[in-house]
Amino acid sequence: MLLVAASLTSFAQRYSVGTNVLDYLNLATINAEGSFAVSRHWSLTAGAKYNPFTFEKEGEPMTGRQQVYSLGARWWPWNVYSGWWLGAKGQYQEYNRGGITSPETSEGDRYGGGVAAGFSYMIHPHVNIDLGAGVWGGYDVYTRYTCPVCGFTKESGERWFILPNDIILSLIYVF
Repeated sequence: MLLVAASLTSFAQRYSVGTNVLDYLNLATINAEGSFAVSRHWSLTAGAKYNPFTFEKEGEPMTGRQQVYSLGARWWPWNVYSGWWLGAKGQYQEYNRGGITSPETSEGDRYGGGVAAGFSYMIHPHVNIDLGAGVWGGYDVYTRYTCPVCGFTKESGERWFILPNDIILSLIYVF
């Protein structure tokens, strides 16, 4: 038992926090992710995204509001926080999006899981850059409106979905 405990604690960098820079380009979505290394090849992650903002485009409201919460794990073939990784997570999203490409607006709740892959490049002993991409799928309970402010329901329902989840360019601090 002592040998197992020693193998789990024999590496120095156990925690990380980071933010995906590309999410800020998505109508200023604030985001953070924390990670905990549980062994040489595995880490557990928890993330959140939040966007409360409404902008104007040609006098009309444009929203990408959302709150997203996720829990997952990453497998690192070489060492945790170094090199290639594969990840999976469970995710919940509450969203309100519209006025960006058309006046139609949709809102709802999505529940599901996702997979991602990427590469973590160490630029300093405590600073990494993560590059990656992922998809997620699950169940969507939604309502669509004809415009962002009129409130006329165009459609509502429930459906299964598969969507791109993350395009990752993250700055990571490793403790």
